[in-house]
Amino acid sequence: MRILLVGAGGVGTALARIAARRPFAELVIADYDLGRAQRAAAARDGYQAVRPDARDEQTTVGLLAEHGCDVLMNATDPRFVMPLFRAALQAGTHYLDMAMSLSYPHPGEPYRRTGVKLGGEQFAMAAEERTPA
Repeated sequence: MRILLVGAGGVGTALARIAARRPFAELVIADYDLGRAQRAAAARDGYQAVRPDARDEQTTVGLLAEHGCDVLMNATDPRFVMPLFRAALQAGTHYLDMAMSLSYPHPGEPYRRTGVKLGGEQFAMAAEERTPA
């Protein structure tokens, strides 16, 4: 299994080090700071480091295809959840996450009614994918 790990901060680097002790997967480690991705990739020979733009869905789709990844593992800030989630969905890869899409207040009555709940965007898109046309 090949995993595109997006985010080489504390969580992503820890995941890379734990995965390096287990032979279940190869990682392509992506971070906007290429040096940080390279340091995380040093956890095991064969890990690769790349510099993506987590906001750009098409770039992420391209990385998934270029590296033959089966899974996108998101270890980034929650602001990048939806572009990465949509990229994985578009590429037909599995998606794992350390966070969920952000919540939003109700536009007209933010103190009385619920807007979009935490993870609501992801759950809605997943439901759409399962619904036959």
